[in-house]
Amino acid sequence: MNINNLLSILLMTIIVSGCLSEQLKENEPSELTVAAAADLYNPFTEIGKMFEHETGNKVIFSSGSTGILATQIEGGAPFDIFAAADIAYIERLNEKGLIINDSMQLYAQGRIVLAVNRNSGLRIDNLSELRDPMIKKIAIANPEHAPYGIAAKQALQSAGVWEDIQPRLVYGENVRQTLIYIQRGEVDAGIVALSVANVPEINYALVDDNMHKPLNQALGILSSTKKEKTAREFIAYVNTNGRPIMKKYGFLLPGEFTG
Repeated sequence: MNINNLLSILLMTIIVSGCLSEQLKENEPSELTVAAAADLYNPFTEIGKMFEHETGNKVIFSSGSTGILATQIEGGAPFDIFAAADIAYIERLNEKGLIINDSMQLYAQGRIVLAVNRNSGLRIDNLSELRDPMIKKIAIANPEHAPYGIAAKQALQSAGVWEDIQPRLVYGENVRQTLIYIQRGEVDAGIVALSVANVPEINYALVDDNMHKPLNQALGILSSTKKEKTAREFIAYVNTNGRPIMKKYGFLLPGEFTG
């Protein structure tokens, strides 16, 4: 065998090995990092486990206030997907080139509830009842960066009690922290997401959707991701197999809501 034939065989072996290596890499399980609004903690934990079981891909969630997560993304945080509690944050990041345009999807509409600790002896079904001087502290998520805090503020304004109760307000960083304040009895009442409210320590009543702007929630893939294929699979999974779980936690699904 002459030197030219030997070199050709070696070159072909390298090319084939490279192709096989790339193919194996494509088939290897991925690890996705998802920045998820605090109201999604319960449903996304369940959806993530299902996705991992069915695909072999691992999902790591970073939960927090939508506004704070958006700021982290603008600062270069290495997330693959952002699931926001307000579509406006996804649109804003898209305008800055930080979201893959055609990956943006609505996935749910959230609801808020008026909640009290079961051991408090209080029964509050209406926002107007928060004027009662017996209610010393009222918790909501911080409306500066939390969509559910914005919705709570709007509802309180619609009920005509916002100005009256401001001195008694306690702000949680997000709806989960707000819920903890109520669970521990550190506040007398609060407004949180329906999706986190089904816990043993509290009683709650739904707040009329007409009292605040719709909490239309959307998600999208970050343009910096190196795992776009798996990220698209997860988004599709949320909006198919994940829908019964979202429904279970009180969310309205696309097609069920307007506005």
